[in-house]
This record gives sequence, structure tokens and C-alpha cells, in this order.
Amino acid sequence: MPNEFSRTILLVDDEPAILKATSLMLQGRGFNKVLTASDSRDVMPMLAAETVSVVVLDLNMPGTSGQELLPQIIATHPHISVIVMTALDETQSAVECMRAGAFDYLVKPVESARLEATISKALEVSALSCEMSSLKDYLLSDRLNYPEAFSSIITRDKRMRSIFQYVEVIAPSQLPVLITGETGVGKDMLAKSIHNVCQCKGQFVAVNVAGLDDNMFSDTLFGHKRGAFTGADQARDGLLSRAAGGTIFLDEIGDLSDLSQIKLLRLLQEQEYYPVGSDVTRKSTARVVLATNKPLKNLMASGEFRHDLYYRLCTHQIEIPPLRERPDDIPLLMEHFIEKACAALGRQKLTMSHALMSQLKTYQFPGNIRELEAIIFDAVVRQAAGGLSVDGGGHVIQGLGAGEISPKAAQPEADIEKIKSVFGCFPRISQMEDYLIVEAMKEVKGNQGAAAALLGITRQTLNKRIGEFRKEGNSQIS
Repeated sequence: MPNEFSRTILLVDDEPAILKATSLMLQGRGFNKVLTASDSRDVMPMLAAETVSVVVLDLNMPGTSGQELLPQIIATHPHISVIVMTALDETQSAVECMRAGAFDYLVKPVESARLEATISKALEVSALSCEMSSLKDYLLSDRLNYPEAFSSIITRDKRMRSIFQYVEVIAPSQLPVLITGETGVGKDMLAKSIHNVCQCKGQFVAVNVAGLDDNMFSDTLFGHKRGAFTGADQARDGLLSRAAGGTIFLDEIGDLSDLSQIKLLRLLQEQEYYPVGSDVTRKSTARVVLATNKPLKNLMASGEFRHDLYYRLCTHQIEIPPLRERPDDIPLLMEHFIEKACAALGRQKLTMSHALMSQLKTYQFPGNIRELEAIIFDAVVRQAAGGLSVDGGGHVIQGLGAGEISPKAAQPEADIEKIKSVFGCFPRISQMEDYLIVEAMKEVKGNQGAAAALLGITRQTLNKRIGEFRKEGNSQIS
């Protein structure tokens, strides 16, 4: 894991009792890396030997005073945030310290909550300073330190490489990461790459929060204590507990209710949560990565998404470009999906014509990579051998003619009378879904992975629907 940023805090004070009490308080509140110095002359050698992000500095000390030490620290270690803490409540002294580059000026005695909040903000500022410096270095050198973390994402696009570099820069930070982009661009895969770059000891845990009401959201993430509600016969840890020391990935956050957004905001701000039915907080050690395909600014304008939550998520935001803006990635992805489909169907690898490749580059792909995968699976299913093409009798992509490829050609208008002839009436959506699942399973001879790709859904969703079929006694799927 990159180590440009550290959460180490250095306390500098000539009173050992204050150092001990402050150090214990901070460690009790989750700041595990706390160093102390009672002699101001030891500070600069310590900063040279240790990677420190925040210094809490007393002004009035024998030998080298804090006022003398402050500009030295700022000049030598500009990424370090210096918080001045002194017993002197003097306006002139405060102004001079802030002009010299101090992050904040606190007058003793300082309340624990205020000191904790000030240090947390200082750590964020130091992290952002390190990230900006590292990002500049990455972009100038065009390097990746952990290319294997992104091996599952097939691309040669320069913007995607810039995203990978940015991910490596922000990896040491514990701040949340928001991934945006159209449906099917691979937000979940990038979330897994973020986890891999961090080299976390804990698990990667993903959950789609779309459709979860507030109670289900709380129970899924935070768990519950025994007796919290009817049927809660045993206590259960939530997914946050399972992701301890790792990454929790929350997909489709644009669909969260207002109450769930408030609970998520508390988790992001305090790294704390309450299991359902409990009044005792638990500390979360999971890195939070979130994703949405919805424009959150529009949701804020309509009152569907909280402003405070949005601004909390803005620190690290990544937008994945759609596939239509990455034409050089299309041939790579086609080769990958052809190989994957042939392996799933037990066939020899099919070749791909240049005509097909060229014409697909002009298609808009509203469903992005997920749609391309479904097209290729469908093409491989229909083509017994030889090459995939769009000319003559060999064109195999349903709805795409030999002359042109366009969104309209890929989505022809439905013939209502033909649909009615299949069902005997105008069908309900649930009937259409059932019909498509049955036909897809027939098309791929019962291969669920290939059927899921053909339908453009996950294998888990398909398994669930097949299970429902069997419960209803439907014999069309064996």
C-alpha cells in the first residue's frame, strides 16, 4: 500500500502530564499513532525520521519556543498541518501564528471533542496535500505502482489510466470514494481495484442498496442485537462488521431514502454506527466506496439527495467514461468476451471480422460494457463455427443489419401483434420477463452463466428467478 500519507500525530509540550493525558485521550478516540516530545529541540529530528501529518504545538517552551519552531516546520515539511495550542489568549499571537501557516489556534484548556475535531480536519487537509503532490508526480511520470490491482479492467484508454493513477494516489486515505458513471461501465470492478490497491487485510464486501427501505438498510449494514424486533432471536453482525479492516462497497446510493442518507452521513463523518436495537456505538474500520449512475446534483435540486451527504462525498470522486468515448477499448473487450463466451459454451474460439469490429466502434452502447458482453454472448450462441461478422448470411448479432449499426437498428420497434400472438393477449411485464428467461435458457441449453449474460442480468438474479419458477411448479425450466 502506498505510504505517502500517515495518520501520525506529534504532540509537543514541555509539561509531561499534559502530553500523557492528551495522548491517552486521542488514542482512546481512535488515533492510534500518537508521538510526544517534551523538548522542542527534538522536534525537527523527529520529523526528519518519522512520517508525521499533524503537529500539536505549545507556544511557550524553554529553549526553542513554539513561535520559532512553527515557521521551521512549515518551511521544511509543508504537508504537515500544525495546530498551535497555548494558554495565552492573545489576538496578536493568534494572528501571527495563522500568518506563519498554522492550521488552527487553540487556547488551553481545550475540550476533548474540539481537539479531536480539529485534528480530524487537519488530517484531512494533510491527506489532500499529499494526494495533490503525489498525483502531480504520477501524471508527470505516467507510472503505475500496482498495475496488477487493475488487471481485471480491460482498457488501453488514457483517461482510464489516469483514473488508475488517481486511485493509487488516494489509496492511503480513509476518506470515502464516490464512483459515478452510466450503467454498465464497470463501477463495481473499479471499487474492487481500489480495495486491491489498498492491500487491505479485511474483506471486500459489496451491497446494492437500491430498493432497501430504511429498516433493511440499517439491518444489512449495521446488524442488530437480540430482541431488536420481532423474529430477532439472535444478534447478527452487519456487513460493516464483516468488512472490518477492508472495504464496504455501496452501489446505487442515489436510491437511498432520506433516513438512510442521514445514517450513512453519520457513518462517514464519525466512523461510528448503531446496530439496530442498540444504544452503544460501534467503530467502523472499513473503507467506504460508493457508486451511482444517477446525477446526484439533479437529485439534490429536487430534494431527493441531501446536500450535506453530497459534499461529504465530493472529496474523492471518480467518473468512469462511457464505452462510446473509449473506442480503442472495444476490440480488446470483444476479444475478451468472445473467449469467455466460447469457454462457457465449451466451443473453440471464434474469430472476429474487421467489419464487425469497425461497425461496433460506431455504435453508441447505451448499456456500455455490460451491453457489449450480452451482444457477444448472443453472437457466439448463434454462430456454430467460423468467424463473427455482419455481412451476408454470416451476420449473427440480432437486430444489426449488414449496412449500418446504430442504436435504432439495435433496438427495432416491437411488433405488437406478434407479441399478442405469443401470449394470447397484451402481456404484463412479469409475463415478458418469465418468457425471456425461459427462452434464454433454451437458447443456451441450460447454461445459467451464458443465459444471464444474454439477458443482461447477474447470475445471482437469474438463480433467484429460476428458484421462484421451481417453487411455483413451473416445468419449463429444469
